Amino acid sequence: MGMKTLPPEERPRERLARYGGDVLSTIELLAILLGNGTKNRSVLQLSSDLLSHFGSVKALSEASLEQLKEVKGVGTAKGVQLLAAFSLHSRIEEEKPRQMLDQPEKIYHLIRADLSIQKTEMLMVIMRDVRSCLIHREILSVGTLTELVMHPREIFHAAIRQRAHSIVIAHNHPSGDPTPSTRDIEMTQVLVAAGKVVGIEVFDHIIIGKNTFISLREKGVIV
Repeated sequence: MGMKTLPPEERPRERLARYGGDVLSTIELLAILLGNGTKNRSVLQLSSDLLSHFGSVKALSEASLEQLKEVKGVGTAKGVQLLAAFSLHSRIEEEKPRQMLDQPEKIYHLIRADLSIQKTEMLMVIMRDVRSCLIHREILSVGTLTELVMHPREIFHAAIRQRAHSIVIAHNHPSGDPTPSTRDIEMTQVLVAAGKVVGIEVFDHIIIGKNTFISLREKGVIV
């Protein structure tokens, strides 16, 4: 369905002007950025194709011009429009004051809402710059109720992509007891050793329980 076939009150541009961006879907926002579709694909279909191809807005925002042009209907002009929009967003993020994460308590307060309520184990990586300020954080692994698989390759690939100077590993214990298992300690030691090889410090490993946490740095596992 093309934009012109939609009733005026359902068109993304008109809805954005009237209600603001929060009520629009990601596909509708992309359609506004692209402006128009092609002879065979409406701008909404093209936007849907882009999102499906890259899997997420984050992956789309990190794509190069050549990668964007792999999607049928996206040429240089549309690709450059997207690059410009995402570059502006990056500059906004760069201007925001970054949160310093130099103590386990600060890290815990940052992530507890994300991890403490989960029913399965989740691994989060918090990436820091040279001043120990937050660059980025993301969930990299989801496990079962009692087991989580940590892949050093994936962890450090994400850190390198974000140009992190150091990282903090965090995961939750759905049981509510943050006491580290033998495997937690062993994997921490593996990650610390791997970090020394690639030049990215593993500053801490935070284990989240119910309304509490344990820092493996404070426990002496990381020195």
